[in-house]
Amino acid sequence: MSRNYKFHNPDGAYFVSFAVVEWIDVFTSNDYKEILIESLAYCQKHKGMEIYAWCIMSNHVHLAFRALNEAKPEQILGDFKRYTSKAIVRAIKSNPKESRREFLLNTFKKAADTSSNVDNYQFWRHDNKPIEIWSNKVISEKIRYIHNNPVKAGLVYRAEDYKYSSATDYAGNIGLLEDVVLVSVD
Repeated sequence: MSRNYKFHNPDGAYFVSFAVVEWIDVFTSNDYKEILIESLAYCQKHKGMEIYAWCIMSNHVHLAFRALNEAKPEQILGDFKRYTSKAIVRAIKSNPKESRREFLLNTFKKAADTSSNVDNYQFWRHDNKPIEIWSNKVISEKIRYIHNNPVKAGLVYRAEDYKYSSATDYAGNIGLLEDVVLVSVD
């Protein structure tokens, strides 16, 4: 496990960001984003992941969460990243419409070849750094940051209009993930 996966308080809530190797825009395809949504939902239902905010961008993911029921946050996140890495690589291989297949697979293969703990393909970078969100001020700041990412990137004018984010839930509508825990954002 990477040295950067340090979750010092197993009961704490955390903000994490993690990116595709080489910051490649893989999530321009909704099919690949759906793999992440399904895996987040699975982690909520079966792994003890309590999600406060999330957003999938073209080449990275932002997430505010905590582990419940004695689950370990680093284990949940590690399982999520391992599963989605393999599932997305499989989807890329089998997608007849994927014009970048060879480029993507070669890039993931090269990344794996330079990593001591990855076989075949490395999809996610290893350098995410969890930040404990220990106060109302910090959680509000991180949730606003997560939700404003698509606005800042010029994808939407209003955060709640971005489909692949919990900003929809915070605006009082129903988003793609059930059971997002809404917290007061000042």
